Amino acid sequence: MNKSDLIDAMAEDAGITKAAAKKALESFLGNVEGSLKKGNRVSLVGFGSWSVSRRAARDGRNPQTGKTIKIAAKNVVKFKAGSDLSSSVN
Repeated sequence: MNKSDLIDAMAEDAGITKAAAKKALESFLGNVEGSLKKGNRVSLVGFGSWSVSRRAARDGRNPQTGKTIKIAAKNVVKFKAGSDLSSSVN
């Protein structure tokens, strides 16, 4: 399912227009992104939670040349599925 499929499904399930569903989805995604940028955690009980974790700098290896390279530190987004979501797919 891609973004447009999700918008179509949301519009049909909620009985709203596709434009309203698109606006709602973009609002949700924007608010999740904004909260994560601030370093906050976003939790939806039963569905899952998103958090930001710091990945330390490390040495890597170029597979073509075998030469050692430096990989910079960065923030990464993590998602942990909630119990309801986990049980529904198993």
